[in-house]
Amino acid sequence: MKNLRTVIYLAVYSCLICFASARADQVFDALLKGVKEGNVATVRGLLDRGADPNTADPGGNTLLMMSAYHGHNDLVTLLLGRKADVSRRNAHGDNALMMSCLHGDVRIVRMLVEHGAQPKQNGWAPLHYAAFSGSVEVIRYLLQKGAERDSLAPNGYTALMLAVRSDKFEAVRALLYEDADFRVRAPKGETALSIARQRGYKDIAELLEKAGAVE
Repeated sequence: MKNLRTVIYLAVYSCLICFASARADQVFDALLKGVKEGNVATVRGLLDRGADPNTADPGGNTLLMMSAYHGHNDLVTLLLGRKADVSRRNAHGDNALMMSCLHGDVRIVRMLVEHGAQPKQNGWAPLHYAAFSGSVEVIRYLLQKGAERDSLAPNGYTALMLAVRSDKFEAVRALLYEDADFRVRAPKGETALSIARQRGYKDIAELLEKAGAVE
């Protein structure tokens, strides 16, 4: 009789574990779907029922990171209100602020900074991402908040070089206005001007030349 009770207990316990696991998977899938679609009501409902605001996908992208990347302003507001961690990083080392800079929504960038995200970072920094995406408003805001205009990314390029490489004329102009140093050389000796010329970006090359860049 004792062995039978043990068998029944283990069987029931296993069923409960399987049910809980299946339920957790459903919540996880619903959260990711809600974030992708920008569905505030769905995400709020799941959080109200105990879902973790720092839930992350297999790549380490948290709900906040994904919301910031997709430009879902209301979701970012909701998640920050639920104490989502702005310092979390994904498998590539990106955080929510960096991902918001790729999207280029200055409202989200501002919210993240106001909740503790750091504009000044070692390695790949938010300013590098903003320059690459060409968001002038974000570039100006980050610099106002202490971002280093000439810091080198891990590939040896400055924000100015990255803006040139991605053919973002207005971003280049904004960085030059903020006194970005066009004399900096990348590991292979490239400058912002040489990159513009090599890639055939005549308007950017002329802009750099007017600012005083020479080879």
